[in-house]
Amino acid sequence: MRSATPKIMHRIAGRALVEHVLASAAALKPERLVVVLAPKMEQVAATVAPAKVAVQHKARGTADAVSAAMPALDGFNGDVVIAYGDQPLITAATLRELRDRLADAGLAVLGFRPADTAAYGRLILDESGALAAIREHRDANADERRIDLCNSGVMAVRGDVLRRLLPRIGSDNAKGEFYLTDLVALARAEGIRCAVSEGDEDELHGVNSRSELANAEAIMQRRLREAAMEQGATLLVPEAVYLSFDTKLARDVIVGPNVFFGTGVSVGEGSEIHSFCHFLEAKVGRNTSIGPFARLRPGAVIGDGAHIGNFVEIKASTIAPGAKINHLSYVGDSSVGSGTNIGAGTITCNYDGFLKHRTKIGRNVFIGSDTALVAPVTVGDGAVIGAGSVVTKDVAKDALVVARADERHLRGAARRYRAKKMAELARKNAAKSKPLRAAAAQAKVSKTARPSHSKKGRPSAAPK
Repeated sequence: MRSATPKIMHRIAGRALVEHVLASAAALKPERLVVVLAPKMEQVAATVAPAKVAVQHKARGTADAVSAAMPALDGFNGDVVIAYGDQPLITAATLRELRDRLADAGLAVLGFRPADTAAYGRLILDESGALAAIREHRDANADERRIDLCNSGVMAVRGDVLRRLLPRIGSDNAKGEFYLTDLVALARAEGIRCAVSEGDEDELHGVNSRSELANAEAIMQRRLREAAMEQGATLLVPEAVYLSFDTKLARDVIVGPNVFFGTGVSVGEGSEIHSFCHFLEAKVGRNTSIGPFARLRPGAVIGDGAHIGNFVEIKASTIAPGAKINHLSYVGDSSVGSGTNIGAGTITCNYDGFLKHRTKIGRNVFIGSDTALVAPVTVGDGAVIGAGSVVTKDVAKDALVVARADERHLRGAARRYRAKKMAELARKNAAKSKPLRAAAAQAKVSKTARPSHSKKGRPSAAPK
């Protein structure tokens, strides 16, 4: 990945790759969940909690990784499903179907049929449809390479079979590693039936590069958009909407193009999200109108029927039902009462350079355009704030506040001002042009009065 971030901590749809895999595994309600990590991966260990963490101290192959997890399975005799932290698109349904194949087998491998089979090992079936062998591409003969059923690496094994056969896997191969796929040959040698379950190619892409990360993101976004529309939301241009894994859009929500939903966002029934909005950890009520070009930051709670308009930013604030903030405003660390109208360009000044402070605005308040509310401050119900005011003290209920400099009207002053400025400009232009005129005159004199010289160097008569 060419990154300081561990591969499985890179994100798609707002969640780390390994978290997607754990979520699918958790849907099977496992008795134990174990994540095998390399040493010194404390950040990953904290992310995967409360799953148990096992450490593979030296990378010696997939079977060695499973061996590292076995102490965490002491006393457990159930089925074991082995998946990979860099396959974030695998679904719970696919894992469940794989595990269900253990009903008549001791081991089951998840296969798939990729468009390009070149890099994958082949799953070779016997006459009964059971798994006979796994053949790596480099070891396969021409007939085997024509098989399109490939090995994903994901496996389910009965606990007793795993405990008995895992220690028997050796490292007598070119890489000197312990391969989990050797379980198939060991199981077959003991007469244990091995089965195959098939998954979709899109689910089984591993992520090993930035381009593969982008591809996984694209597939996940298609899934999330389709799910949102199936649940009753309208995405006017689906491919231009970004959703996170936990985005909740209720039925009859309408989302315009170029909207970004970060994590922790829910939108209530009947609301419309206009183009170019950006949401993160925000809750939007029913029948609201948001945007275009609105930003809801963490802690924004928008009540039913509220209007948040263009170029409005809301942060850590509760906007009560029916309130309107329609233009070019910043409302942070605040509460706004129902029916209140906040005019264009209003700012809650919530930070004094050291601490954040809250602004409380009551019900049915009218706040004029270009008002600055310097927190901490409270505006009572029904109050009216005149445009251009800077409010630094609490405003009583039903009070009218105008806090700005006195307005003065001077008759004819604009005409006098223009005349003064025009005169200054004329003098400045004249000062600039004076040396230019002098230079031009000198050049003219030089050209008409230039003396001619005789061979002896004396001036000849001036021309007539």
